[in-house]
Amino acid sequence: MAYQSFARSASLCALGIALVAPLQIAAQTAPPAAAGQLIPREAIFGNPSRAGAQVSPDGKHLSWVAPVDGVMNLWVAPIATPTQGKAITADKGRGVTQYFWAPDGSHVLYVQDAGGNENFHVFAVPAMGGAPRDLTPVDGKVRAMVQGVSKLRPDVVLVGLNDRDPQFFDLYEIDYKTGTRKMVIQNPGYGQIITDNQFKPRFGMKQVPGGGSSVDRLEADGSWKQAFRIAGEDAFTTNPVGFNKDGTALYWVDSRGRDKAALLKMDAATLKTTMIASSDQADIQGILPDPETFEPMAYAVNYLKNEWTALNAEAKADLTFLASKLPGEIAITSITDDGRLATVAAFAAEAPGTSYLYDRRAKTLTKLFDVRPELANYKLQPMQPVEIRTGDGKTLVSYLTLPAGADANGDGKADKPVPMVLFVHGGPWARDGYGYNSTHQWLADRGYAVLSVNYRGSTGFGKGFVNAAIGEWSGKMHQDLLDSVDWAVKQGVAIPDKVAIMGGSYGGYATLVGVTFTPETFACGVDIVGPSNLKTLMESFPAYWRPLLEGTFYKHIGDPTKPEDVKRMMAQSPISRVDAIKVPLLIGQGQNDPRVVKAESDQIVEAMRAKKLPVTYVNYPDEGHGFQRPPNRLSFNAVAEGFLGQCLGGKAEPIGDDFTGSTLQVLEGAQYVPGLAEALPKSAPAGGQ
Repeated sequence: MAYQSFARSASLCALGIALVAPLQIAAQTAPPAAAGQLIPREAIFGNPSRAGAQVSPDGKHLSWVAPVDGVMNLWVAPIATPTQGKAITADKGRGVTQYFWAPDGSHVLYVQDAGGNENFHVFAVPAMGGAPRDLTPVDGKVRAMVQGVSKLRPDVVLVGLNDRDPQFFDLYEIDYKTGTRKMVIQNPGYGQIITDNQFKPRFGMKQVPGGGSSVDRLEADGSWKQAFRIAGEDAFTTNPVGFNKDGTALYWVDSRGRDKAALLKMDAATLKTTMIASSDQADIQGILPDPETFEPMAYAVNYLKNEWTALNAEAKADLTFLASKLPGEIAITSITDDGRLATVAAFAAEAPGTSYLYDRRAKTLTKLFDVRPELANYKLQPMQPVEIRTGDGKTLVSYLTLPAGADANGDGKADKPVPMVLFVHGGPWARDGYGYNSTHQWLADRGYAVLSVNYRGSTGFGKGFVNAAIGEWSGKMHQDLLDSVDWAVKQGVAIPDKVAIMGGSYGGYATLVGVTFTPETFACGVDIVGPSNLKTLMESFPAYWRPLLEGTFYKHIGDPTKPEDVKRMMAQSPISRVDAIKVPLLIGQGQNDPRVVKAESDQIVEAMRAKKLPVTYVNYPDEGHGFQRPPNRLSFNAVAEGFLGQCLGGKAEPIGDDFTGSTLQVLEGAQYVPGLAEALPKSAPAGGQ
């Protein structure tokens, strides 16, 4: 693991968060919206005007992604003349969403899959333009992952490939100018190999029977020797961060011997650890490395909101200056090798964000891009962090957005109950946080309160909170959601019989649990790529997940090879309780999803069809675990908006041309969503009619 990559790589998984418009170019904005006018779905879920600003390691160029003929592509401009930016890729499919600079600033690297199958390839394109080179031109079900980039190895990128063994990733140095590949190590069976900034393998982590991990050190004679073990209870809260520059120290976020993950420094030779920082409220998760020493110079703790703490005087001066100039939360997204220039994103719930170029020496801040400038014409709603107590005494950090008119005095408390959407995050080993949230703003604009809950099993709140979810899928994890609905009703936020449940991945499973286990609580459900059968889910995971299954999925959910586990898993599976469904259900699926395969949606739809239960089923043949292409996002949300309007009575923008360019297939139940059947192209399937 090359620590330098933490400062340089950019993942634009959520294109609604870090979206930007060109430096010093006046954004074309529409006139202010009339009072009561709905925010167009296109403004929220369509292509951003710009996204993901970064500065090159040598400080000579700025980069971002922006549309070319409706598809997101890479753009680069000289830092002195940013208005002269040009597109350096011409992708016409899924677009470029994850990219980072090569260490010498000559190329930009990016990863891309095919149709959402997550079999990523790594590409390199010259910063001045030219044909992209596929650095991993392998066929079949092979996945490439970027292990690291480092200015100490400026001519190569370290890449993991599972082309030899689908379960394990061998490491290669690849020259991004020529494509020449050299094996660094053939993986002897580790789920993760930890490398230093010279790309030398130093440690390996592998799960052991019964849960937990063995951390082994690569010795001088080429053998691997166990250095220490990580117990199963620490699996989600103890992870390596990266090495310092000379490779003598490895930094960790580590929950061993404590509940909340702390930041530790481990001597790579003696294995002795030293505490750097800790928090009693939440895990340390964000780390900002020094671009010269690669040592941590600041860390972040996210409880209700994300807060940065400096570890040296220089970082303290930076954070103090930025806090004095920028509203809301901030994130440093890239830093030059000399440490002088950085790109900074500032955002808040009511503002998708703005990117800046920060001169750390001169203490000057230059505005680069506004995020989705067209949204400035509409009034976005504030998000309130709230703490909800469960029946068994846990505290759920949650986020509430109220629609316009539901909080006239702005005190964050509802004046009157309204229909509510409980929007459940995926994972479950993830979390919701404060900030601009496209789904919250969209649904609040349609007249709904929106509540997102960090139920037990969510990460960031200590290992005890994660491990409280073991065996509790459809049990206490779901009870947390029910307790949150009860809270919303008692607080006067929600109308009791007008609560919908909606989410993706685990959130989709929670939706299916909601309409099968507790259908009296919810008026309807929207399931996006959610599993319906925990046994078949466990059996369908890709090969490269197998080294991680025993201590995580099998421990928390169940082992499909053990009859006693299967009995419990099936009892916790929505597919076993289809008869209980009595409220409307919308299901969205990506056909190429490797995490929750299409069969998970197919089987519950087939069971509902057999029992003559109404369901609307939407599929996308060019998507995977979620909907990446903007036309597909727009079309699904147009369907969901009409569905929720029928169920909860909120406002709905007509479908209009939101299906244009989408691969939408309605495989079942078009007639249950107002206007859906009429909006479909005549050649498109409209199942159930």
